[in-house]
Amino acid sequence: MKNQHLAWPALAAAAALALTGCGTTEAPKKEAAGDSSVTVTDSRGKKVTLDGPAKRVVGTEWNVVETLVTLGVQPVGVADIKGYTAYDKAAPLTGKAKEIGTRGEPSVATVASLKPDLIVATTDLSDSAIAQLSKAAPVVVVRSADASRQIDQMIDTVNLIGKATGTEDKAKAEVASFRKAVAEGREKLAAAGLDGEKVAFADGWKEGNQVSVRPYVKGSLLSDVNTELGLVDPWKLKGDKAYGLAATDVEGLTKIGDARFTYIANDADGGDPFADGLKDNAVWKSLPFVKDKEAHRLPDGIWMFGGTASMRDYIDALVGALTA
Repeated sequence: MKNQHLAWPALAAAAALALTGCGTTEAPKKEAAGDSSVTVTDSRGKKVTLDGPAKRVVGTEWNVVETLVTLGVQPVGVADIKGYTAYDKAAPLTGKAKEIGTRGEPSVATVASLKPDLIVATTDLSDSAIAQLSKAAPVVVVRSADASRQIDQMIDTVNLIGKATGTEDKAKAEVASFRKAVAEGREKLAAAGLDGEKVAFADGWKEGNQVSVRPYVKGSLLSDVNTELGLVDPWKLKGDKAYGLAATDVEGLTKIGDARFTYIANDADGGDPFADGLKDNAVWKSLPFVKDKEAHRLPDGIWMFGGTASMRDYIDALVGALTA
């Protein structure tokens, strides 16, 4: 994924047979007491069995770290903590998580030193990296994104991590909270006469004098959330199969017509590529949403590929911007 910073049922154990030391006399069978093992099936279709609900967990990607935190599990190891702190403010780290390296190349030695019960990785991590991490602790792999079912995939991740960490009730509450935010956001937009309004989302970055635009088209998580809010995505571009992301330039922004335009531009990436990077660009200044002051920068720290907490923050920010 290209970005400026982009970067179940429990199984019972068999009872042991205890033999006496004389003749053929057999001691009575003893049932395993209080077996608390947990088995989950991850996105690979692989069953992973843990001795019990995981407490010491390492997260290799920010969306799973966010989900762990929202479920009350402060991870012991996180990839790129500085980046997570800057880009995902919906679920702040409050524990003493240790830096394990980059999201693409976590340090197996560092992970192993933390003695985790569980490592949660995503399909963005290479098979070879996952194989190496598996030597340190059990690994559960969640699908990073799925443009055919983005919201359901996000919820699957919440439920899977909830099962693995013994926080299933919190997972249910988290999903319910997201659904409530969608319903309330839709009601507010409808009350403001914005039901069916065309709203485009993109991010971008400036390299030299060139501003690259990345539209979040149909199939992206934010576009799918917008659809649930009763909005219409005006992008006609085709996105990738995982994240629903496309690519264009300032000329491509002319294709969305009179739609409203929303974006997130984190200051950690060097400022605002649109309002600042294109302020003297004739095409940008001619766009209907620029003339009508309907280009809305949403707050930093909303992770566009995050979990339910990020999506609640996104809904609050979007509804606030469109109804102000």
